[in-house]
Amino acid sequence: MTTLFSTPFPRVAGSAIVLAVAALAAGCGKSDAQGGADAAAQMPPAEVGVYTVAPAALNITTELPGRTAAYQVAEVRPQVGGLVQKRLFTEGTDVKAGAALYQIDPAQFQASFNSAKASLAKAKANLMTSGPKVARYKELLAIEGVSRQDYDDAVAVHEQAKAEVEAATAALETARINLSYTTVAAPISGRIARSSVTPGALVTAGQPNALTTVQQLDPIYVDVTQSSEELLRLKKQMDSGNLKKEGSQPRVTLILADGSKYAEAGKLQFSEVSVDPGTGNVTLRALFPNPKHDLLPGMFVRAVLENGVDEKAIAVPMQGITRNQRGEATALVLNKEGKVEQRVLATGGTFGDKWLVKTGLAAGDRVIVEGVQKVQPGAPATIAKKAAATAAAEPAKAAH
Repeated sequence: MTTLFSTPFPRVAGSAIVLAVAALAAGCGKSDAQGGADAAAQMPPAEVGVYTVAPAALNITTELPGRTAAYQVAEVRPQVGGLVQKRLFTEGTDVKAGAALYQIDPAQFQASFNSAKASLAKAKANLMTSGPKVARYKELLAIEGVSRQDYDDAVAVHEQAKAEVEAATAALETARINLSYTTVAAPISGRIARSSVTPGALVTAGQPNALTTVQQLDPIYVDVTQSSEELLRLKKQMDSGNLKKEGSQPRVTLILADGSKYAEAGKLQFSEVSVDPGTGNVTLRALFPNPKHDLLPGMFVRAVLENGVDEKAIAVPMQGITRNQRGEATALVLNKEGKVEQRVLATGGTFGDKWLVKTGLAAGDRVIVEGVQKVQPGAPATIAKKAAATAAAEPAKAAH
C-alpha cells in the first residue's frame, strides 16, 4: 500500500509550488515598476538659480601683454681719442643733459688749440699790412705812380691774407671743439648705466663699444602686441556704430607683474602700419608718465586698452557658460514654459567675472547659473526664491 502512493504525490506538489512562486514574483515585479514610474512622475522640477539678461552700457577693454621701453636711449661714445683721466658720475644715478661724464687727457688738444690760435694771429697780422698797401697802390695808380701789375699783385696778396684769416679761424674753431670733446658730456637727461671703462683706459673716436648708456625714463613707452584679427574686428564695430570711441586717443592702464595696478594712466601713440608675417600681430605703443621711475626698461606688464563703449553689451556670469564637445560656448536657458533649453553662443572676451556675449542671448533671457548639473535640455525647472532675488539685482550692478 505504501509503495503505490509514495512516488507520484511529491512530484505533483512540487510543480504546484514552483508555479505559485513564479506567479507571485511576476506580480510583485509589475507592481514595483509601476510604482517607480509613478514616483518619477511625481518628482518636483529641479530648483535652479538664474541670471536675467539685461543689456547695459559697458566700457569695452582689451588686455594685452607688453614690455616697457625707454623714451630715449643715448649710447655715450668718445669723439676724440686719448687716455681717460676721470670718471665724473655715479653709476645708476640720474644725470642732466650736458653734465660731464668722463675727462680725457686734454694736453694734445690744448696744444693744437694754442697752435691754431697763433696761426690766426699771424694771418690777421698779414691782413693788417696788405690792406693799407692796396689803398696806397690805388692812389698811385691814378697818377701812374705804380704799374697796373703791381697794383694787381697787391690786391691778390690782400685777398690771400683774408682767406688765410678765415682758414685760421676755422682751424681754431676745430681745435676748440676737439678740446671741448675731451670732456665727455651726457647727450640727454636720464638714468645712467654702469661704465664700461675705468680711468687709464685708452679710447678712440667713434669706437664701437659705448662708454656708458643714458636712458630717459620719464615718460616711458610700453610696447604691446595685438592680433590683426582683433584689431580688424574692433574697427568694424566702431565703423558700424556698435562700439563708440571716447576721445581722440584711447586711454591705457597698466597691470604690473605682481598684479598691482600702475597709478598713472597712459595714452596710445601709434600702431604699426604693417602686420608681422611671422605672428600675425601688430605692435601698439603707449606713452606713460613715470615720475617716480617705478617702471624700468624691459619690465613685463599687461596693458588694458579702453576700446570704446558698447551701449547694449550683454555680460553673463562665467559659471553660466560651458563648452560642448565641439568647443562651442553654450548656456542653459529657462524659457517661459519653464523648460530648459540649450543655446549656442558667440562670446567676445571677458568683463570682470562675466563673459561678453555677442550672439545667442537677448534681453530678458534667464540663464541658469546655479544648479546647472541638476538639469538637462527639455527638462522642467523652477527658480529658487533666493536665486530669483539675486538675479533681479544683477542687472542693476552691471549698469554701473
